[in-house]
Amino acid sequence: MRRLILTLLALFFAAPAHAADTPDGPAILALATRAHGGDSWANVKSLYLEGWAEFWGEVGAAPKSKYDRYVMHRMFDANRDAAHGAEGKIRIIGMRAGKQVFTVGFDGTTTWTDKGITPRAEADAFWANNMGFGIIRHALKPGFRAERLADGALGPDKLWLVRLTDPRGGVTLFGIDQTSHAVRTMGFASPRGWHERHYSGYYRIRGTRWFQARTVTLLYNGVKANTIHWTRVVPGATIDEAVFAPPGG
Repeated sequence: MRRLILTLLALFFAAPAHAADTPDGPAILALATRAHGGDSWANVKSLYLEGWAEFWGEVGAAPKSKYDRYVMHRMFDANRDAAHGAEGKIRIIGMRAGKQVFTVGFDGTTTWTDKGITPRAEADAFWANNMGFGIIRHALKPGFRAERLADGALGPDKLWLVRLTDPRGGVTLFGIDQTSHAVRTMGFASPRGWHERHYSGYYRIRGTRWFQARTVTLLYNGVKANTIHWTRVVPGATIDEAVFAPPGG
């Protein structure tokens, strides 16, 4: 009996110490930054991604469109402080059988497509539906708030859930794998509804510390909208500024 009492007392007094060792929001995002490549990942200036993609329509189980070549050129804003708006520079191209089917770009000021310049209100709504992941690279800077929430899961994998609030009040939820520390989910409220992304197939790019997801699936209000399969990723890629220029620019 005496041994049992001593064991229970030891467990009782050990509990607070164990709780204190549990990582909080900033610590979890610091682990994610380290896992993805550290400073070289957080401070990357440019990125080139290439692969293929499938898009679903409002109804139906089969993909509505497929692109056998899907490309993203990206230049980042080192001072980004808002999660869900256009920043830096971006160009996305969808191709099929060697022909461009669609493109959308942002040159730092103007949003455009193959149809011409996009009106500001329409452009703001488009980017608010689609931008959000990159804000995690700035999460440990002053003005950001990271709060740990109830843990979650993606399939069999346990996740830490962190709510990141940027200096402008934008909120993004990040699900961080408790084992690999990779970003596995991201979610935020968008004009189109609740937007969520699931990341899988992580691998280390040869010769770098960069930890990259092969596949990202985008959902709105719980319904899958598109899946992108990245087959080539080049951090720090040299990108011609002309790539981002609008038609006639």
